[in-house]
Amino acid sequence: MAHQLPELPYGLDALEPHISRSTLEFHHGKHHAAYVTNLNKAIEGGELEGKSLEEVILAVAGDASKAGVFNNAAQVWNHSFYWQCMKPGGGGAPTGALAEKIAADFGSYEAFVEQFKTAGATQFGSGWAWLVLDGGSLKITKTANADLPLAHGQKALLTMDVWEHAYYLDYQNRRPDYMTTYLDKLVNWDFVAANLAAA
Repeated sequence: MAHQLPELPYGLDALEPHISRSTLEFHHGKHHAAYVTNLNKAIEGGELEGKSLEEVILAVAGDASKAGVFNNAAQVWNHSFYWQCMKPGGGGAPTGALAEKIAADFGSYEAFVEQFKTAGATQFGSGWAWLVLDGGSLKITKTANADLPLAHGQKALLTMDVWEHAYYLDYQNRRPDYMTTYLDKLVNWDFVAANLAAA
């Protein structure tokens, strides 16, 4: 079965004023949709057709001749994950076991925020900032373009898209403002906590 564009877990207006309807219409309805279309075209009739997204990504990771398949498959995965990382009325500090784990591994929530923002701000060009579980410890990482923790043996818990199309309509070149708003107003900590609990 062909890969599908997942529905957003909220309405197009639900994240306003932090992320506009226009941004979601372009980001989900155009960019994400194009990755799905391009992936399906690239694997149609081949040995990867019918495989899960994760299976496709792991099968072609590191194979330069399959870079197109990897980039589109990884971007489908990254975006599907990113939408889940946000919710209306989200943001602020987490609670419970996740908060305890962040405090244990980073020293404090504030230290985590600083490292996460630094990862997003120092990702040159397009890419992603991540909170991952790696060998039992929480770590901050960043990836360029379509790259993702799955290709490096890490479990993604949270991501922030820092491709310009994620924020430019709303924030123009003010990536730091977008990142602050993302953490303060949008992060779905319930989703992040569920990812940690399932690890």
